[in-house]
Amino acid sequence: MKSGNSSRGAVHVPDASTADAQLVEQQERARQKEPQFLKDLLEKMLLIRRFEEKSAEMYTLGKIGGFCHLYIGQEAVAVGAIATLEPEDAVLCSYREHGHALVRGMDPGPIMAELFGKRTGCSKGKGGSMHLFDPAIGFLGGHGIVGGQIPLAAGVAFAAKYLNQSRVTLCFFGEAAVNIGSFHESLNLAQLWKLPVVFICENNEFGMGTPILKTSAIRDLSEKACSYDMARAVVDGMDVLSVYDGITEAVERARKEDLPTLIEARTYRFMGHSMSDPAHGTYRTREELAEHRQRDPIKRFSSTLESLGIINQEYIDDLDVKIREIVDQAVTFADESPDPTPEDLTADVYLP
Repeated sequence: MKSGNSSRGAVHVPDASTADAQLVEQQERARQKEPQFLKDLLEKMLLIRRFEEKSAEMYTLGKIGGFCHLYIGQEAVAVGAIATLEPEDAVLCSYREHGHALVRGMDPGPIMAELFGKRTGCSKGKGGSMHLFDPAIGFLGGHGIVGGQIPLAAGVAFAAKYLNQSRVTLCFFGEAAVNIGSFHESLNLAQLWKLPVVFICENNEFGMGTPILKTSAIRDLSEKACSYDMARAVVDGMDVLSVYDGITEAVERARKEDLPTLIEARTYRFMGHSMSDPAHGTYRTREELAEHRQRDPIKRFSSTLESLGIINQEYIDDLDVKIREIVDQAVTFADESPDPTPEDLTADVYLP
């Protein structure tokens, strides 16, 4: 990783190195962590992968309706970032939030039930894939409007500061959101008012089918923080430990100094924008997708842990069986759950 100076804070930029060099770098990071912590990271990434694969299957079978945006390929970002948090902290996301909800601690059963539109879903079957919520654990949504969660995150951080609470807010959004007005307004106020918030741009290179080269005049999206004299960092979003180390620094800055940070996590989604979008053929080729799959964050991390003697293939196989059972149980729970009733239509409506 290279480092340089921004107007405030360090900029951590992944080297454009070979796969072998990247593996060595991840090994060095892993040696500084407890083995059980590393195993937990792997388990959470694999849980997201298997849950999303099952979600795709259920969508194809007609069990899930409406929009469904999968997180396959980007698992390292949610897992590495949320691992830095305390129980009192808050998380806000875009509509591609199944993985974040799982990592924050939501039960897979109510999440799957929400995707199925069932009464036992975390949003009582009314939110669907894009609107998962669990305020009890500080998970404040999935939000369907591009960038809509960014000013809300600034507000959550303002509330924490106003109430003198030791709470940090993580706000996840895609690279398409950095061109909307409220992104800039929120960063300006966060720096002006010194709010304990970390803005995490998950740059997966495409806003729906439009590549970032056609939407942004600059390639280093973290540079947008410079307009507000805000700390910034770039992390390798395909490396869970790069994400963890970079965001740990940002979270500490927010908690101890009440200062925000803009993080750009450079990642890549292996699926289409949504289930209605093919993974390849319209705006990217099979060859491009195959090249990025060589950087699969789960395979990459598994190889690192194996090389250090922390796990072996038997461990991986057993873990996979365990996680598949958890996901299957979530599907059974969703299948057997009741549909909402007509009376539920007006429940939780606070104004006539």
